[in-house]
Amino acid sequence: MTTAVPENTRATRPSILTVDDDPSVSRAIARDLRRQYGENYRIVRAETGDQALEALREIKLRGEEVAALLADYRMPGKSGIEFLEEAMDLFPVAKRVLLTAYADTDAAIQAINVVDLDHYLLKPWDPPEEKLYPVLDDLLASWEASDRQPVRQVKVIGHRWSARSYEVRDFLARNAVPFRWYELDQNESEAQRLLSACECGEADIPVVVTPDGEALTQPSDAELAARVGLTTTPSTDFYDLIVIGAGPAGLGAAVYGGSEGLRTVLVERLAAGGQAGTSSRIENYLGFPDGVSGEQLTERARRQALKFDVEMLTTRKVVSLEAKGAARVVQFDDGTELSAHTVILATGVAYRTLEAPGLGELTGRGVYYGASTTEGPSCAGQDVYLVGGANSAGQAAMYFAKHAKRVVLIVRGDSLERSMSRYLIDQLSGPGNIDVLTCTEVIGGSGTDHLETLTLRHNKTGETTTVPASWLFAFIGAAPRTDWLDGTLARDNRGFVLAGPDLITDGSVPAGWGLERPPYHLETSLPGVFVAGDVRADSVKRVASAVGEGAMAVTLVHRYLERS
Repeated sequence: MTTAVPENTRATRPSILTVDDDPSVSRAIARDLRRQYGENYRIVRAETGDQALEALREIKLRGEEVAALLADYRMPGKSGIEFLEEAMDLFPVAKRVLLTAYADTDAAIQAINVVDLDHYLLKPWDPPEEKLYPVLDDLLASWEASDRQPVRQVKVIGHRWSARSYEVRDFLARNAVPFRWYELDQNESEAQRLLSACECGEADIPVVVTPDGEALTQPSDAELAARVGLTTTPSTDFYDLIVIGAGPAGLGAAVYGGSEGLRTVLVERLAAGGQAGTSSRIENYLGFPDGVSGEQLTERARRQALKFDVEMLTTRKVVSLEAKGAARVVQFDDGTELSAHTVILATGVAYRTLEAPGLGELTGRGVYYGASTTEGPSCAGQDVYLVGGANSAGQAAMYFAKHAKRVVLIVRGDSLERSMSRYLIDQLSGPGNIDVLTCTEVIGGSGTDHLETLTLRHNKTGETTTVPASWLFAFIGAAPRTDWLDGTLARDNRGFVLAGPDLITDGSVPAGWGLERPPYHLETSLPGVFVAGDVRADSVKRVASAVGEGAMAVTLVHRYLERS
């Protein structure tokens, strides 16, 4: 097998790596790169994506840097885009260039969406002085100017079946905080060593060690957020717009609010992304033909919001909303308040809990609500059970199928046709280790320190079966988090917030409306307060529609402010 070839062996210099399956092209680009950059950079070439990844892992192990990655688009086995996507995990700040033999617009769009492509370069690039070097000069100058300090990592010490350990890991992962997990078991001496160094014992887990070396025992989400650099305190007490909830609708509203000059603050009680943020792959979102993970989509939206000077507050739970003259005031659970001209509610929905006996006390210890990508590797070689028949369950099944021995999708209805997108239904037959049990419900579970068995019932025949199981992920129903709005906003009988035309009864506006005009389309029963996304009554439960409603709500905010 051909191996990656270093063209300059001075190991202290950053590398430029190029990968092309055509040996002559591979040698040619390495020659051109060496001629221009060989004095300051180590040139590495490879002829397959896997070969290039192996070279990158060796560079990573040596503690060296990679300045740029140049990958051919059309390679057998692993395309240039697939290689660049995997390479991002190893060297996220390396500049990424896609090489193609002709103007392939689809490839460029694909690469921009999937790997945040820095440049798109056509082959041949002769003369390199005009078509190659100017491009790389700019990219390398940008790389040199970037902050390339090693990521300061949080350490988490806990037990696999500790519910709070799971919650801490999930909180950090969903807030894009880099961390390393140290599991307490007979084989992990490093976890015990860290506990001893922190002067802690197993009764103190989870223990979180911050990058500054501070040990936190069983920290709350708010304490954790403050110690790992997340913002929890607003910079002022009055804004143009408060957005409550950082799912797709809230992020969409925040981005549009900030980009249009509104002083905007985004308030989230746990982590950005909402339910969509936990999706392993969203494949029907416009502009992402290869799909995008909920984590990637959330992180890009979060960066966009920050670009437009949106303040983002984490671990802040809103418990009340009221009008005080022209101001709209929200109160947090610690008693503090925040005021604004307008408010957009985008609190989304929560998965309903399973009411089967034995499962409640096992939450976080084998029973989980929604999918957590942190648990995927732990399921290797085991059976994973998923409850639900909508897209979120299908996406989770595809994700866990990559790790688990078998994935069992438990569906109460007699088919997936009415609740799941066609593309996902078709995909479920692909991995070969996904079973779909229709007309089936979970009626019980048991275990000592973690889930050990599940009892299933066929709802047509009544037949019950008890199966061994350590992993259960539930994706059922949609419960709005709106109890705190009781008496403040009009809601339907399921708790979803009514808005616009849904508030008009027999041609009359809601009681206490107080304005001559009727409510705007996404305006609630309290003027100046708008609603977007899944929490709105009769909304379309899709990421794209939530983002669209968030943007539309900002347009209506402007209309409200102009006419107030």
